Amino acid sequence: MRRILLSVAVLVAALAVPLLPGPAAAAGLTAVPDFGSNPGNLAMYEYVPASVRAAPAVVVAMHGCTQTAADYHGRSGWPKYADAYGFVVVFPEQRTGNNANRCFNWFQPGDATRGQGEALSVRQMVDSARSRHPGGAAYVTGLSGGGAMTAVLLAAYPEVFAGGSVVAGLPAGCASDVVSAFSCMNPGVDRTPAQWRAAVQPAAAYPRVAVWHGTADTTVVPRNADELRDQWTAVHGVAATPTSTGTLPGTTVETYGSGQVRVYRVAGMGHGTPVDPGGATEQCGTAGAYFLDTVCSSYYTARFWGLDAGGPGPAPTATTAPPPVPATCHPGTNYEHVQAGRATTTGGYVYARGSGQAMGLHNVFIRHTLRQSPPGYYTVADAGCP
Repeated sequence: MRRILLSVAVLVAALAVPLLPGPAAAAGLTAVPDFGSNPGNLAMYEYVPASVRAAPAVVVAMHGCTQTAADYHGRSGWPKYADAYGFVVVFPEQRTGNNANRCFNWFQPGDATRGQGEALSVRQMVDSARSRHPGGAAYVTGLSGGGAMTAVLLAAYPEVFAGGSVVAGLPAGCASDVVSAFSCMNPGVDRTPAQWRAAVQPAAAYPRVAVWHGTADTTVVPRNADELRDQWTAVHGVAATPTSTGTLPGTTVETYGSGQVRVYRVAGMGHGTPVDPGGATEQCGTAGAYFLDTVCSSYYTARFWGLDAGGPGPAPTATTAPPPVPATCHPGTNYEHVQAGRATTTGGYVYARGSGQAMGLHNVFIRHTLRQSPPGYYTVADAGCP
């Protein structure tokens, strides 16, 4: 069970950017013991910068399995931007009495449903923070199991959150128990956009959603980024084809609609929160297990939400999306796919490059047909291609 649940969370411009100004930082996390009925039995911690903007935003940042609120506070980079831009950060923390590995129970209906369990506890944390720091919008982000719970919260309370950012997570409504959670994580679950949309509560307006995922993530495979895209483009009623693409360091950025949904694909990154230690404005965090030195996702998420300037951030190095490249099909053995760069191998097993779909043992006996679309992104298409 430990290994299973750990899997859930353990589930730029080319020009130089000037250093952030140096506002005084608050001392650290503050426990908030009384924030409501707390049916999910979670702990609440709050980070309040020394200088708080009038009507500050409230950002909820959720850790992954085996982690704590202090871990995510110390490594994710969010306090740096709270200091710079004057917003408040709430760090929920799972208790071992709920889950021995501190995983948020995103796959349990009693904790992943509007008005119940852990989902309601986090909603109460938002209300509590707003009672002390009124006037601003709320946002939510999280890693892996915390990312999956982020998707749950966006789906259960779309009227509460102005924006979300799912890091190495999964679509809302994917799993209903531990067994189905495995399938969601790897190889992933393919549903229609309409089916994914049905998991989201109706609302007058919906949050802007960012999706961050490493292209080499074999714990929560990259297919989940596509399913999250399908879920939230369907919710917003925009096409699941990018209206523009752009780049950040080592990252491809796809913008959908007029910016309602944005997908960040970090090339070669495994399972974790993208960070980029350093003192420049666009650098943040501390590298370590499941905090991977690639690009500062917290900075670009804050800009996407508009927390740096009070409005939605600009698209990164945006260009008009090129015409779609026709899909190509590639039959062959697992060995041939690896040799051709269409698949990777880990621990003697083979995974399709890009989608991360499991293909079986690395040998010359197992055969698959891989479909490439877009370039460099392969999916198993044994039933028919294209």
